[in-house]
Amino acid sequence: MHGVVRAAAAMSVRRGDLQARMVADPAVRADPIAFYDELRARGRLVRTGTGYITVDHGVAHDLLRSDDFRVVEVGATLPGPLRWVERHTRPDLLHPLRPPSLLAVEPPEHTRYRKTVSSVFTARAVAALRERVALKATALLDDLDQQRGVLDIVDTVDIVERYCSQLPVAVIGDILGVPEGDRARILEFGELAAPSLDIGLSWQQYMRVQRGIEGFNAWLADHLGQLRRAPGNDLMSQLIQASHDGAHLSDTELAATAGLVLAAGFETTVNLLGNGIRLLLDAPDRLATLRERPQLWANAVEEILRTDSPVQITARVARVETEMAGRVIRRGEMVVIGLAGANRDPAVFDDPHRFDIERRNANKHLAFSGGRHFCLGAALARAEGEVGLRTLFERFPEVQLAGACARRDTRVLRGWSTLTVALPKSRSMVTG
Repeated sequence: MHGVVRAAAAMSVRRGDLQARMVADPAVRADPIAFYDELRARGRLVRTGTGYITVDHGVAHDLLRSDDFRVVEVGATLPGPLRWVERHTRPDLLHPLRPPSLLAVEPPEHTRYRKTVSSVFTARAVAALRERVALKATALLDDLDQQRGVLDIVDTVDIVERYCSQLPVAVIGDILGVPEGDRARILEFGELAAPSLDIGLSWQQYMRVQRGIEGFNAWLADHLGQLRRAPGNDLMSQLIQASHDGAHLSDTELAATAGLVLAAGFETTVNLLGNGIRLLLDAPDRLATLRERPQLWANAVEEILRTDSPVQITARVARVETEMAGRVIRRGEMVVIGLAGANRDPAVFDDPHRFDIERRNANKHLAFSGGRHFCLGAALARAEGEVGLRTLFERFPEVQLAGACARRDTRVLRGWSTLTVALPKSRSMVTG
């Protein structure tokens, strides 16, 4: 499937197909913002060889909430013969874009899953996890301080590896009831499986993804069995026991939910933290404002989500023939929604390419999708972003870029794989 898509995209790029460029044009991956601006100049809903693309905020908002469209199941939009081959030869593994994942189902199944999961992911539960975020952030930065010793030196570290990835894996570990000794494995599985949302992977990328998904599937089956036998105080143990209208989630549904929590709650938050660090280091005046007015941190996180969205695109398929933005979309046609492009729509955001932590409507972004598929973990992600970034910059007020920085090799998810920074003396060392 990936090979066919990649080959077809390469041919279509030469004909100028816009959707194919998202898959096969390295310039688009390097600078998606310029591509989104190009799309916007073409119209609110742009025709492609396989459907439509939009980066219009209003169209995207309506699509995400429309009952005339459904989410995409991986492989479902392939031509008939290829779809048959894909379904009968793929490994029998859970995948974030295959049922029963919340990302791949619609009502009534989606309603049942979401209500059951929502009964566990309450505001009170998220508030308790916020305290865990603060404690873990402080502990991670303590470790960096201790490693530096007492000498007056500048330590250079990859902040993605040492902080941005470690913080959310601790939180996800708490949610899934993962023992401390297994958390390094969860981190490895998450990193391997991150490109699973992309289409047109190379053979090497595909095999890495499969190793990550296979490893996580095997570990998770054993872990859920242990939690059934000896439930803990974690949210996954609560989810095992939770029910909606007297019905519990099956083992497969529980595993799919846990897998989605890993994918959505880990990789996207790593990207939020890394993107935020880079944006703020590139804008020292914004950092100075945050030091003077720390009450702006929550809004700063919204602006980070808007400016450099951890999830760049999503898609919907028309259930029936319908009209949108003056176009007739036939049943079965797919619309790719450029969330990151919609988040820079000048019709909604003044001077949209400007990173402005005081922007009054920053929270109008679509980084968490919308409608019935609005991200269940949005409140937790916001808390991790706000607490994680504020703790870092208050602890190391003179942190600065100092070396190699590289983007992740993914298209749906956007973030930094490496972000090397210099950590001069922390505030705690300076004051005490």
